[in-house]
Amino acid sequence: MRYGAIFPQTEIGTDPIAIRDYAQAVEGLGYDYLLAYDHVLGADPEGREGRWPYTYLSSFHEPFALFSYLAGLTERIEFISGVIILPQRQTALVAKQAAEVDILSGGRLILGIGSGWNYLEYESLGEGFHTRGRRLEEQVGLLRRLWSEPLVEFEGDFDRIPAAGINPRPNRLIPIWMGGTAPVVLDRIGRIGDGWVAGRGDIEQVADSVEAIHAAAERAGRDPSEIGIGASVSYHRTPEEQVAFAARLEAAGADRLHVLTMDLGLETPGDHIDALRAFIEAARGS
Repeated sequence: MRYGAIFPQTEIGTDPIAIRDYAQAVEGLGYDYLLAYDHVLGADPEGREGRWPYTYLSSFHEPFALFSYLAGLTERIEFISGVIILPQRQTALVAKQAAEVDILSGGRLILGIGSGWNYLEYESLGEGFHTRGRRLEEQVGLLRRLWSEPLVEFEGDFDRIPAAGINPRPNRLIPIWMGGTAPVVLDRIGRIGDGWVAGRGDIEQVADSVEAIHAAAERAGRDPSEIGIGASVSYHRTPEEQVAFAARLEAAGADRLHVLTMDLGLETPGDHIDALRAFIEAARGS
């Protein structure tokens, strides 16, 4: 099992020194990766239908910029976007940004992508909300071509590239993990994804989703064991309860576990580090 920390986007603030100290402390505690959520814009939910877990009052550091900053301040820890809302972004620009982070970090990026839920972000960024699933699937293939080919000619439903390419390119195909639990998403992960970024589901949901991903992989002629499974555990339990929950997630198929410390009343970056320390010490029996 590999352990990660979910970057406390909405609570860590904007002090670059505090952000540096947090990331270095996470690495020093022995965590394997840092996962960061993504939102470009926050909306005013007043008078709008639906559930709005994040608004214009919620702070979100941009993951590519954040990871570039932290790449030069850390040595070993991996970076996972959990998840970049890919269909609302320009594909070629994402390919360039991800390549740069991977190069500068020495190959430590996992690009987690998803289709998102905030239709106002799509509207504001000039992209179609109702075609986001189809666009994401097209984007995955194009990203991999841009990372591996010096010149790309591409004519798709959503993107067109007339014999152009990014430079520098990464030294590998950056792993693409996907978030979401809808049946169409789980099928897509099994067919073309390198891993699944699971949300805060229960054990049964994780197990059922892993089964669906593996079935889709087998139908596509892929080895299901090559698809990573990353699940999350919240720090509202005691460390011992979290470790027991983590063991059940591992039995359900997870090979990565990211620890969430946001929205639990922790007030300072140091409080988040203390919570992460308690978990990792319990998980590793120290």
